[in-house]
Amino acid sequence: MKLFLSFLAIPFLLWVSPPISFAQSGCPPTGFDAEGPFYKTGVPMRENTGRGLTVSGKVKSAGSCTAIPGARVEWWQANPQGSYDDEHRGALLTASDGSYRFETDFPPAYYSRPPHIHFKIFAPGHRTLTTQVYPGEGKSSIVFDFILIKQ
Repeated sequence: MKLFLSFLAIPFLLWVSPPISFAQSGCPPTGFDAEGPFYKTGVPMRENTGRGLTVSGKVKSAGSCTAIPGARVEWWQANPQGSYDDEHRGALLTASDGSYRFETDFPPAYYSRPPHIHFKIFAPGHRTLTTQVYPGEGKSSIVFDFILIKQ
């Protein structure tokens, strides 16, 4: 009898449960994080905003995990003294394989915030992603893929 009731419960649970997107399960999207008050538009295209920390990865589409060439990756962070300045802002376009790479100073902790770098990623046909990456202390390189949601 319990087995029979279990079979009846499965269709009911599928009917009342929120829809599950199986398309997103292979490559879950990167989570949103606060933009903060220091974002500026029109940052220069460059691959160097300091020395000592290399940041690299790929920009991909959620679900299919396909690379997104030509995505615009913008970043900004506090300088070594803990202030935001134009020297620690940059942008670049991803390569044909969706990869990006830049070098910067290791971001300092300031006030109650841990070291972090802000990012905003733009790609045609995808939602803009605003997030932050938190490198571990003592790191000289980090690899982080940004996974965007299709519009």
